[in-house]
Amino acid sequence: MIKKYFLNFAIIIIDILVLIGTFYLTQYVRVELSNTRVPVFNELSLQRFSFVIIIAIAIMFYEKIYTLRYDFWQETYKMIKSLFLAYFIVLALLTLQKTSLEYSRLFITLYFSFAMLLLPAAKRLIKRVLYSFSFFKKRVLIIGDASQVVTLKNEFEKNWYLGIQPSRTNYSMVIISSKSLEPEKMNAKIEKYLNDNDEVYVVPYATSVNFTSSNIMEYSNIRYNTIQIQNKLLIKKNIWIKNGFDFFVALMISPFFLIIHTFIAISIKLDSKGSVFFRQERLGKDEEIFLCYKYRTMFEDSQKLLSQYLKTHPQEIEYYKKFHKYKNDPRITKVGKFLRTTSLDELAQVINVLKADMSLVGPRPYMLSESEKLGDNKYFILKVRPGITGLWQVSGRNNLTFKERNELEVWYIKNWSLWADFVILIKTIKVVLAKVGAK
Repeated sequence: MIKKYFLNFAIIIIDILVLIGTFYLTQYVRVELSNTRVPVFNELSLQRFSFVIIIAIAIMFYEKIYTLRYDFWQETYKMIKSLFLAYFIVLALLTLQKTSLEYSRLFITLYFSFAMLLLPAAKRLIKRVLYSFSFFKKRVLIIGDASQVVTLKNEFEKNWYLGIQPSRTNYSMVIISSKSLEPEKMNAKIEKYLNDNDEVYVVPYATSVNFTSSNIMEYSNIRYNTIQIQNKLLIKKNIWIKNGFDFFVALMISPFFLIIHTFIAISIKLDSKGSVFFRQERLGKDEEIFLCYKYRTMFEDSQKLLSQYLKTHPQEIEYYKKFHKYKNDPRITKVGKFLRTTSLDELAQVINVLKADMSLVGPRPYMLSESEKLGDNKYFILKVRPGITGLWQVSGRNNLTFKERNELEVWYIKNWSLWADFVILIKTIKVVLAKVGAK
């Protein structure tokens, strides 16, 4: 217990120090801006600004950032959410107290913008150091379904940010997998472990739904709870938000896209004969057919080259049946191999996003011949726009089977959020730079 409070206290102090450091950084930047056309800035003292830091820390404490061990992306979301809320509260307080003119609104905006970048980065660095010591790791007992127990153990061993260590002794936290457990046995286990542990978690039987953003309704008279489940990407409001986000981001990156496009186009032309773009009919939203753009990565006589290759390498036919890709494709050019390895061949699909045929994030654009292979997942997958990248691309890529990809895409559609799209885009950059799973 002392260890728990000491760790929480240490992290709070470190966050306060980061926020203080952010104050001085913002002050330096704001003073430098005063040398331009921006109005002169009257420097603030840390003492006068301290109420802002207190509000930010208080909201993060309310979000249980200092009491629960979140995954990096979930904790980052909660930190950014807390800082956004603190930003508006501070502006509202300054307005109500009629002291808004004494504080630079640009300074306040810059401060919270810097904090949203620096706080998650500092937290990741600090936890890397703290959790390298077993003293600070939380011991957890995981029981229940064997496959889920293995999955959780693997995650805790790989995901150092959580600072959780599976153990069967001296544990202070218990996770119970509800899969394959009868309700009576489930209740008995919960009651058993609640007697000695204040942290007991249950893995829901339904793993196809992300319950973190679900509404839980309480019917106190009968002591029942209900959990609201929605298909997030079939809600009109969410569709408008996602489409607006896609168009805005695609528009913002267009200048960079044009520069990269010029280099890619020249490279393709110098490497082999043929057009810069490869256009292919693909299945879009509601099974509408559209022309999907990619940069050409194959020779013009690609089918002839493939036929000759498969005659001497029949094992490739079986590989294609399972993964819907060839392990070694003879049709690919030298520049094409680089484009595929870096996934730059799919950058051309920014054009599809601007044309509203595709999204930045979503299911992969399936070929017409793959329609029936989608099986029961077809209804979900073809109800939304396909994406340049998606959950499956950052969850194993070519190491996943066709069926596994479909399941990930259905999970994404059911549990969509704007934050999830942002995380997938960031992870895509990491995957591309690391050249993981790309062929």
